[in-house]
Amino acid sequence: MDKVINCFTKKPDAVARLVCFPWAGGGSIHYARWGRVFNDSIEVYSVRLPGRETRAKEKFFQNMHQIVDEIVEALLPALKEKPFAFFGHSFGAMTSFAVADSLKRLHGLEPVHLFLSGASAPYSEMRIGAPKRSELTGEEFLQWLSSIGGTPPELLANPEVLELFLPALKADLHVVENYRCDRPTRPLLSCAVTCFDGKQDVPHDLQAWKEMCSGDFTVRMLDGDHFYLKDSANEEVLIDFITKHLETSEMDYL
Repeated sequence: MDKVINCFTKKPDAVARLVCFPWAGGGSIHYARWGRVFNDSIEVYSVRLPGRETRAKEKFFQNMHQIVDEIVEALLPALKEKPFAFFGHSFGAMTSFAVADSLKRLHGLEPVHLFLSGASAPYSEMRIGAPKRSELTGEEFLQWLSSIGGTPPELLANPEVLELFLPALKADLHVVENYRCDRPTRPLLSCAVTCFDGKQDVPHDLQAWKEMCSGDFTVRMLDGDHFYLKDSANEEVLIDFITKHLETSEMDYL
């Protein structure tokens, strides 16, 4: 599991686990750090995908099925131990949902809460009709990357850094842009869902997530663009909100 999951702070007595999924091109460090910020009631697992960090020499996954299969295999024993929730931003929101769907269908397990950020539901027309960013080349791609924020301008101007960073980003974009999920005729999950988004980000069809799960549904809009969650004040809001919901999860899980 250590290859796939980064856990900075082990908390064997934690009430629940929060599994965090990276945004496109992202690694595990940002969320793994959350393990030191959350109190002792929540243990944080951060997903590490191939082609980055300690897995830099591994080939990128080509489709969502490969990502889901690896994560489910790595996490399954731990997820049987205590309540768990998923948090994912953008590409991570889509992968976290795909993993949750697989866990429910194949193993009868599901998170007590899905925290989804910066992404339309997979079947929504807004998502399906969006431009395929992975097909942009050269200057157009860099202009788009600059427009969504989250990457310091000095890094975008550094060819050596781009050579290391862009392949993972484009590989993840290729996966998520080709991920398909039909509009459900009934909810696929029964857990609660909270959708977060930046007020200044491009609009996302957050309400469409409501049809995917039958549990409580909440939307929280925070100041900022696509990477609003990197702002320290917003991060504090996220962590406080997630903590309040997960500290009572054991009661619902049993």
